[in-house]
Amino acid sequence: MLGNERKYLMDAFDSNWIAPLGPHVNAFESEFGSKIQIGHAAALTSGTAAINLALKIIGVKPGDEVITSSFTFVASANAIKHLGAQPVFIDSDRSSWNMDPNLLREELVDCRKRNKLPSAVLAVDILGQCCDFSAIQEICKEFDVRLVEDAAEALGATLHGKSAGTFGEIGCFSFNGNKIITASGGGMLVSDNPAYVEQARFLSTQARDDAPHYQHSQIGYNFRLSNLMAAVGRGQLECLDEMVSRRRRNFATYRELLGDLPGVEFMPEIAGGFSTNWLSVVLIDPSKFGKCRETVHKELLEQGIESRPAWKPMHQQPVFADCRYRGREVSDNLFENGICLPSGSCLTREDIERIAAVVRS
Repeated sequence: MLGNERKYLMDAFDSNWIAPLGPHVNAFESEFGSKIQIGHAAALTSGTAAINLALKIIGVKPGDEVITSSFTFVASANAIKHLGAQPVFIDSDRSSWNMDPNLLREELVDCRKRNKLPSAVLAVDILGQCCDFSAIQEICKEFDVRLVEDAAEALGATLHGKSAGTFGEIGCFSFNGNKIITASGGGMLVSDNPAYVEQARFLSTQARDDAPHYQHSQIGYNFRLSNLMAAVGRGQLECLDEMVSRRRRNFATYRELLGDLPGVEFMPEIAGGFSTNWLSVVLIDPSKFGKCRETVHKELLEQGIESRPAWKPMHQQPVFADCRYRGREVSDNLFENGICLPSGSCLTREDIERIAAVVRS
């Protein structure tokens, strides 16, 4: 908490307006849209709720297929399954660790041959940077497939000067406690299409019809953000640039202190992109480094330092064993050798020097 979070929270509390919706929700939506330069935003209970609604709004139905990234957190694929649809997983490329556009094209070519194109592509911006949307947008346009962007991990990132979350028909963000800004939870659905955002607001408040009594013609959800959480989110949003600066400084310090070690490779920044470095992830090649990722993880833990493996790809997850996957083992390698080092915005240089010293040892 760096700025006006407490001030806004107490304002919401003192006003006695603590329930879902309220002045801070409206202000958060407006300020968020202005920050990323998009027309409309709906504040929701989570990033997963935003993905769920985004896919529903563009017409994903039970039995449909949705192409998405394999190297991602499970929420992306879960949202597809929530709608009764089937995820199809695409491997990462080495230049960004995000969805490989060439493999996406290959999959869509095969889908067209089977006369069963997917209902959507859900492109996930991993670890604080955008996918290669220059290619992905063109591919989706060529095959007339809808594009939704899961930017839960990438608020503050840009590609060719355009903000993460603004490349698809709908963009989705998360304010979970581990994200670059947090409202202690929460999410945001954004679009330049006002009808999509209006529909999200309608569905997220139990789909209540415009009637003098409680009437419902569609199945709805209880997905709207509270005024208290929105107040915290507003204060955090004002500090976003500072948060991004701190995360990028963390990453640069790790690179400075560990970049000369054999077998240590840092996550690349996509050409034309500006990554937030939300998480500082490195690959450790045991054949060159001398120890495997897991040995480093255990040694850090013994020193009271938390670290984690990189995301386990979705095509390796038991719950998605029946889902199609197209890949070249890039995400498998990222999982096998990737380790996420401490990345919080409050880390000091001294903290990172201590962490780096354990890795060097």
